[in-house]
Amino acid sequence: MKTIKVPHTLVLLFYMMIAAYILTWLLPAGSFQMTTDASGHQSVIPGSYQQIADAQNLPIWDLFTVIPRALGEAQGIIFFLFLIGGSIAVLRKSGAIDAMLGKMLKHFSHRPALLLFMSMFAFMVGSSTIGMAEEYIPLVLILISLCHTLKMDTVSAVGAMVIGYGIGYGVAPINPFTVLVAQDVAQLQPTSGWEFRLMIFVPFMLIGFHHLWQYASQVISNPQHSYVHQVAEAQPPKITSFPEINPSKMAILLLSLVLLVLIVYGIAVYHWYFVELGAIFFVYALLVGLISGYKLDDIAITFSKGAAELTGTALLIGFARSIEMLLSDGQVLHTVIYGLSNTLSYVGAELSAIGMFIIQSILNLFIPSGSGQAYVTMPIMAPIADVVGITRQTSVLAYQMGDGFMNMIVPTNAVLMGILGVCGIPYDRWFKFIAPLVLKLMVAGSITLVIAVSIGYN
Repeated sequence: MKTIKVPHTLVLLFYMMIAAYILTWLLPAGSFQMTTDASGHQSVIPGSYQQIADAQNLPIWDLFTVIPRALGEAQGIIFFLFLIGGSIAVLRKSGAIDAMLGKMLKHFSHRPALLLFMSMFAFMVGSSTIGMAEEYIPLVLILISLCHTLKMDTVSAVGAMVIGYGIGYGVAPINPFTVLVAQDVAQLQPTSGWEFRLMIFVPFMLIGFHHLWQYASQVISNPQHSYVHQVAEAQPPKITSFPEINPSKMAILLLSLVLLVLIVYGIAVYHWYFVELGAIFFVYALLVGLISGYKLDDIAITFSKGAAELTGTALLIGFARSIEMLLSDGQVLHTVIYGLSNTLSYVGAELSAIGMFIIQSILNLFIPSGSGQAYVTMPIMAPIADVVGITRQTSVLAYQMGDGFMNMIVPTNAVLMGILGVCGIPYDRWFKFIAPLVLKLMVAGSITLVIAVSIGYN
């Protein structure tokens, strides 16, 4: 059988732009009346939709001029991502994160269940706070070697990493790449609602660990239960050495803790946003480099390379924003919202929230970029939440879980495929392992959304 080649995400987004442009010609123009609260946030007034007579169709040239316009509209988050990418690159070069995880894994290596639990927990924390994902790839070989010494297989090791970062993204309290972006689009206070997301952090972590340990313990008792038992490429390498934590690395880890506390405090008390947070990350990168003993030129080179790695993400954000802008310019965005909200309104608020969750999960196959997906979907989902009677915070949570949980299974996720490629795990074997967990998380996520609706989560 021939494999189906999935186009590059940028190509998929351009196809969606074309579809959005066609919709501006096919759908009737219309709009809701808007209301503005004391904070200046706008929301639609339910039941106020009206069609616009004699609306002008967009010229074909707008399909292309909208791209630079959209990049300009999204400049705040784009430049913020560049600063974070540069900072994380300097942190990666310092070796502090590698040393911390290596030390932790080595310490718990004689207790397999605890090793997997602490590993998964560490990855969840990193992903749910500062949005780490790609940074884990260099660590996977160390984790695999440790698991192998405890008679676990490659799938168990990769499971701890991917489940950790997938669930971490799905229930993240303050992830800047997903939560802050979606809340910005939904016109919510940055990190608002973090208490509820923190409450569901532990239950979802336990669901993930139960699935992981159930599989790993079977492999320990009988190696032939491994999904990669006869896959030569998936057999682990010999372990060599672990990075050591020296005084400079310890200072960097303490500085990272201070950074996290400072960010949370600044957002909560002083309402810091992209400008202030970007400045904080830049200072952090400079301090990490100086503590590591790097010259300013070395810091600059590393920082630039890290920022450059997110150029593709920046373009995805721009193209994704273009879709919403085309629909807005053609005055059909509210028509789409009206149509979807009508459909969801028939099933009640609780099922509407679940419907949003399912829609976000499906869209993640085509838009694996969390930030890009937020810009495509949240301009529609947030107003729908107003219409069907659920809070915008709940719509953000539906997006967040749809993005995070599906990151563990969609083959268009570059991080997932990169990890599987490094470890030699065929995608079909990985799908066999992870699909049951994704179904469990979908059920748990649906229940969580029903609870969020019932308590008026905000």
